[in-house]
Amino acid sequence: MTVSSTHSVASSAAPAPLSIGGRPLKALVLAAGEGTRLRPLTLDRPKPMVPINGVPLLEIVLGWLRDAGVSDIAINLHYKPDAITQYFGDGAAFGVHLTYSHEARLMGSAGAAHGLREFAGDGPLLIAYGDVLTDLDLRQLAHFHATQRLAHPDLGASISLYRVSNPTEVGLVGLDETGRVTRFLEKPKLEQVFTDIANAGVCIVEPAVLDAIEPDVTCDFGLHVFPRMLEQGVPMCGWLIPPETYLIDIGSPAKYEQANHDWAARASR
Repeated sequence: MTVSSTHSVASSAAPAPLSIGGRPLKALVLAAGEGTRLRPLTLDRPKPMVPINGVPLLEIVLGWLRDAGVSDIAINLHYKPDAITQYFGDGAAFGVHLTYSHEARLMGSAGAAHGLREFAGDGPLLIAYGDVLTDLDLRQLAHFHATQRLAHPDLGASISLYRVSNPTEVGLVGLDETGRVTRFLEKPKLEQVFTDIANAGVCIVEPAVLDAIEPDVTCDFGLHVFPRMLEQGVPMCGWLIPPETYLIDIGSPAKYEQANHDWAARASR
């Protein structure tokens, strides 16, 4: 894995930087996958670059982060990386500072984050997926994380949650009455379903969590890191997003078509 960084001055009209306990919040956008289920759209570009009403999905994701006050952003790359780097460059034209992390092999969400440990520094790291279209309120999530750190000084992560009708296709999350995560099960069998609350895929992790990830090993937050945190007693809390929040994974032709329809309707309003 090689990491390259480019930095430029953001627009003076940029929103106030989002921070947690005085620590600036940086972000990692996961964009390395091939998107095989969206072929032929992804034959010449990675999935996050498919257009939503004529605009690359990744451009919408970066705008969502920027507008929330998160402008220092890393993007991991593997499949068709030039499609991303040539379009966004250093990020200055989009009001952000971009760092690119090139993966010789797919490292998984947690492996990608560990590879950017130096980029994260001593502050929290927001993890988001480049193939998820959402208007999730990041300031609310950051406020939740800050509040939970007061109750749990050794808090490892805060994850966003939502209610689903298809619990066997997602990562299910059990919570206690305080919002602390008590159980995490990725894509359970029907007989294993215990809730309709699922991982929405946007989370904030603390530096200690990144330090605990084994280097140069492909691993995923949902499959490996979060369950291990629970086993080790590391506090992790879950924030249930408001029901009006829009969130869709562009993972199939049907979902892609739906996203284009939904986003056009939202723009017209």
